Amino acid sequence: MASSSDKAETHQQKYMAMDAEERGLFNTWRRAISEYTGLGLTPSQQESRATTAAFNKDLSDCKRCEKWRNDLLQTSPLVIFMAENLKKSGYTPDHKNMPCMKCDEMRSGGFSSDGVIQLCYNRLHGKGHLETTMAHEMIHAYDDKNFNLDWYNLEHHACTEIRAASLSGDCTWFQEMMRGNLGFLKHHQVCVKRRAVLSLLANPSCKSTKHAEAAVNKVFKSCFTDTRPFDEIY
Repeated sequence: MASSSDKAETHQQKYMAMDAEERGLFNTWRRAISEYTGLGLTPSQQESRATTAAFNKDLSDCKRCEKWRNDLLQTSPLVIFMAENLKKSGYTPDHKNMPCMKCDEMRSGGFSSDGVIQLCYNRLHGKGHLETTMAHEMIHAYDDKNFNLDWYNLEHHACTEIRAASLSGDCTWFQEMMRGNLGFLKHHQVCVKRRAVLSLLANPSCKSTKHAEAAVNKVFKSCFTDTRPFDEIY
């Protein structure tokens, strides 16, 4: 059996026997294979390749998010309904105030008091997930415009989180199954409470899980039954 050094020498001899055109084609092919597989690259080249791949993935995910968002603004009955009611409240949701962005936190979206709805392109599982996320954040925008929310008041925050989780489709059986949470007895209410508590834990005014649970439980009945602008739970 030929040694590795013998094989290398044989390959070198074959390479040297090529004419200029053949060497050019061979080098182009070799570079393409190296870029695709990462084999034969130096550490700095591998780092550059990884950086480029990550950038391209981010760009692709962001463009996909933007395409889905624009389509949902035109075709989703849920998103269109919320958009119409937001316009009546003095807020016009469009691509300018609903940017697709990369998020570090484990969330698919967010709403800031300056009126920006953030859509986290790196946390989306599909177009349906984006639809639910948009509706969830649009309900926060609706509440912010209509109910004079104090986001640092834990009961105010709990109320809008309860409404958003309940009305956006965030707690449908399918969504819960995807999270690995299955149940039947008042499962919608259980999900809404759990999701609201998780959101409150990120509030600077929240001292602990018990603090968040107390705020949610205090306002749950009145906020859960308030389905505005819907006639009933979506």
